[in-house]
Amino acid sequence: MTRKPSSVHAVRFPAAYGAPGGPDSLLPWSYVEERVRVASNYWVTTVGPKARPHARPVDGVWIDGALCFGGSPETRRVRNLMANPSISVHLSSEAEAIILEGTAEYVTNPSHPLAARSMAASKEKYPQYVSGNDVSFQPFWALRPTTAFAWTLQGFPRGATRWRFEKS
Repeated sequence: MTRKPSSVHAVRFPAAYGAPGGPDSLLPWSYVEERVRVASNYWVTTVGPKARPHARPVDGVWIDGALCFGGSPETRRVRNLMANPSISVHLSSEAEAIILEGTAEYVTNPSHPLAARSMAASKEKYPQYVSGNDVSFQPFWALRPTTAFAWTLQGFPRGATRWRFEKS
């Protein structure tokens, strides 16, 4: 089940950026979910040793309000997440910003509520990574955002929206 935002507000920018617009200019959460659902990849930013940021594109699927993605334990992003699961994710775009923030959960249990659906969605979205009928469970990360931001460059900053979610 997709979580609904607990609050929706205009993003606070410096006054020099312009007027943000009123409540009627805010983007709907469905705008974000649709773009995240169909994105081909996601830019994941983690924090590494000595507080160094690390950004990389990853494949993933949007299931029930969570971005699910994998990665080898040998990758820097996974080593970073194991030490500090704080994460920021954004989509590639020159026309809009979609940003998800929160704490990623490492899912190691094949009976986790997201496991079967994320495996099926990954197989459908990225068939090139599946050989034959091999759909064996692989541990993965799930980000249920606690904060999200979105805006379009057209008319910016009007419509720039921030959503907050209760931690589940």
